[in-house]
Amino acid sequence: MGLPQVNIVFKTLGATAIQRGERGIVALLLKDTAALGSYILTNITEIPSGLSVENKKQIELALIGGERTPNRVVVYVYDPNATVTNGTPLDVALNYLETVKFDYFVFPEIEEADKTKITTWIGLQRANGKMVKAVLPHHAADKEYIINFTTENIVVGDTTYTAAQYCSRIAGLIAGTPLTISTTFQPLPEVDSVQTYTKDQLNQAIDNGEFVIYHDGEKVKVGRGVTSLVTTTQDKGDDFKKIKIVDILDLMYMDIRKTIEDKYIGKYANSYDNKVLLIQAINAYYEQLEIDGLLDVGKNRAEIDLEQQRVYLRSVGVDVDAMKEQEIKEANTRDKVFILSRIRPLDAIEDIDMKVLI
Repeated sequence: MGLPQVNIVFKTLGATAIQRGERGIVALLLKDTAALGSYILTNITEIPSGLSVENKKQIELALIGGERTPNRVVVYVYDPNATVTNGTPLDVALNYLETVKFDYFVFPEIEEADKTKITTWIGLQRANGKMVKAVLPHHAADKEYIINFTTENIVVGDTTYTAAQYCSRIAGLIAGTPLTISTTFQPLPEVDSVQTYTKDQLNQAIDNGEFVIYHDGEKVKVGRGVTSLVTTTQDKGDDFKKIKIVDILDLMYMDIRKTIEDKYIGKYANSYDNKVLLIQAINAYYEQLEIDGLLDVGKNRAEIDLEQQRVYLRSVGVDVDAMKEQEIKEANTRDKVFILSRIRPLDAIEDIDMKVLI
């Protein structure tokens, strides 16, 4: 009878993408000797009283947000000197975070030796289908899922923060930025001053994949919403340098993967008609994202991957050389479905060239 349930789910996800993308979730890892354990917080009144003053401030910074406040902050507090059965206390903390939903990870007291470990862990989560990212201080990971925050001497009132101490604020800022806009030039009104940059230094830092904030003479604001990725490939081009684009792609990946796993795999015969219905449902999802301004209109399409299907059929002994294109599309592929999807996420307006003629 086709895939009506799958179609409805995709349409619903498309219609709610903007709402779900407005407010992300921050995972905040803290070291302390009291108030140990996990907390899910939505405002500062819920901050555990037993935490140190410094850790309370980290939660407050994460909750400030950007255009919106974060959906919530998932806090895990651990004692780095505790005795654990397996691994290290940090391993136990990361094992917990694997079980909860979040978008941006931050660890204010991260040690230099643990930055690579966290980068690897984030990469593993993504490989397993959990599309999370991290904000780390001074870590040129060259990955689209790591934000490399490098601004120092961040003065807020009587307090001066390091880059590491202000990563919580940056994670909350990104998590609170809707998918329809970028963090580029987003102001941080609470900040009085930061380290000074020349224009060339700012440009170089951004080109190096650094997320920086600077004072423009009136206010402190974000330089450009970039990831740490600087080395592009055929599979990952310049689009993956932009936080906004990566966030859109991650949302789409999670939506499509979860729907297919929950509503499609193992539940329908692998007929050509059912493949077409699945593809139509995915395209309906794309159309809704176009309406919402996340994808460029008319440039997003899913279809049967003809080349991969041809390769597969040949591998199982089918003579495809004499087959017409439609015959290849309709051929029995056992339990395999090959889909080719072309998409064009929309970036934000950031670079404007204006010519004035008099």
